[in-house]
Amino acid sequence: MIRIAVPAVAVLATALALPALAQEATQQMTPEQEAMMAAYAAAGAPGKQHEWLASTAGDYDLSIRSWDAPGSEPSEESGTATRSMALGGRVLVEQVSASAYGQPFQGHGMTGYDNASGKWWSTWNDSMSTGIMVSEGDCDDEGACTFQGSWTDPVSKQRVTARFQTRWTSPTTEQFEMYGPGPDGAEYKMMEMTYTKR
Repeated sequence: MIRIAVPAVAVLATALALPALAQEATQQMTPEQEAMMAAYAAAGAPGKQHEWLASTAGDYDLSIRSWDAPGSEPSEESGTATRSMALGGRVLVEQVSASAYGQPFQGHGMTGYDNASGKWWSTWNDSMSTGIMVSEGDCDDEGACTFQGSWTDPVSKQRVTARFQTRWTSPTTEQFEMYGPGPDGAEYKMMEMTYTKR
């Protein structure tokens, strides 16, 4: 009984002493260390951009059109998306369930705003690939965004760069467009998705 109680008392005493130790360490920081701590705190604090992301959380119905080549007839699919905030309101996570070329399709995306760089960013993974697409860009006060991202083409093994645009056409409707290089290298619209919030 004594052997159990003594370690428990020691752990409790240590836990109670931690705030005092932390305060002492703070008082001993140099001005440079204090500035560094302040910079990290500012970089990690959710702000108005993250609040805006949180306002887009919810469930959506998707209408999808895709073009395999410039001038081709689009294929049309439908699906759903669920958006939620993660990491204490810092990152928007999107789960997509749809179909592509008649096959089930799952997608996972993340979107955030980097306080340190002043840039918006996004990542995308899906069930048609084992790679990741990373994008970066800017958004205006109305929520219209332009991103540029790239991924490795499975045929050529080269990086492919594409442009993405999103805009809200109503409080519950978002339009996403993806533009990439055609066979001649010229940019064309590859995909268009309409998000309708339930």
